[in-house]
Amino acid sequence: MTLKIGVIGAGRIGKLHAENLVTRLPGVDVLAIADVNEAAAQETAAKLHIPLASAHHQDILNHPDIEAVAICSATDTHSQMIIEAAQAGKHIFCEKPIDYDLSRIDAALNAVEKAGVKLQVGFNRRFDPNFARVREVVAAGGIGEPHVLRITSRDPGPPPVSYIKVSGGIFLDMTIHDFDMARFLIDSPVTEVFAAGAVLVDPEIGAAGDVDTAVVTLRFENGAIGVIDNSRKAVYGYDQRVEVFGAKGSITAENNTPYRTVLSNVEGVHHPLPLHFFLERYNDSYIAEMLVFIRAIANNETPPVTGIDGRIPVVMGLAATKSLRENRPVKLSEIG
Repeated sequence: MTLKIGVIGAGRIGKLHAENLVTRLPGVDVLAIADVNEAAAQETAAKLHIPLASAHHQDILNHPDIEAVAICSATDTHSQMIIEAAQAGKHIFCEKPIDYDLSRIDAALNAVEKAGVKLQVGFNRRFDPNFARVREVVAAGGIGEPHVLRITSRDPGPPPVSYIKVSGGIFLDMTIHDFDMARFLIDSPVTEVFAAGAVLVDPEIGAAGDVDTAVVTLRFENGAIGVIDNSRKAVYGYDQRVEVFGAKGSITAENNTPYRTVLSNVEGVHHPLPLHFFLERYNDSYIAEMLVFIRAIANNETPPVTGIDGRIPVVMGLAATKSLRENRPVKLSEIG
């Protein structure tokens, strides 16, 4: 079976998914790519020999041969495109987040359920081999009952302020990955969050109404406690680490580096810096998540990252935003 798919969005992440689908994933035929910037769609189509490039995503949804879509467009289009794709009978892979508004998320999930199509949300870090191994060990009882989760997630540099103004804030565009990772690693519902934040990297981010440095504590239903720390600027590279500490031990996942060597000399002991950005650090996980989406369709299985898995981190992000604003712990039940 060859899955015929269309890609909506030819920005950075859309190009990445399109290239992976065309060059690295067997059993897939990319028939079309669309972007409001038609030149970007045409450029990607020409490079990857995709038959159709369009400025209109409806050309993909109306294409009779296309069975599935990868929605990689701007976040404020995701929920509406999910609804339209579901109504067109297409299976859906959608980049995170589904939306910043819970009512629009719920409308999208209702459309998916009504249409009976499959939806997978793009929380790719679940498919990183390091984090997947941590989950495997924790789930198997390898460290006993989990007590403390620590997640460090720091970017090498902040995004443009123009992006900050429309991103929903640090908790909904950056920490949202860590909220999903917390649920994935501990496998217990988060019941409460408490967020502290500061503007330490770029005053323009503060002027835009956001913070660039944050720490969030989580309380899980099973009693475990989590801590997430974020920064928009780590001068040494893309800092991505986790640790789960439990009653019988701990397991950690350290940064990926270009090579695993240590140079020792009179000047000191030298390790390579972490990989510089997410395209380098997580490309294997992008391939892996798309592979399981394709398999879910082929085998008529539920995708491993469902619409509800996409909704809950948004609830956590909204709770963290409320916590920062009101300087108090916020229960997820307050958000919905």
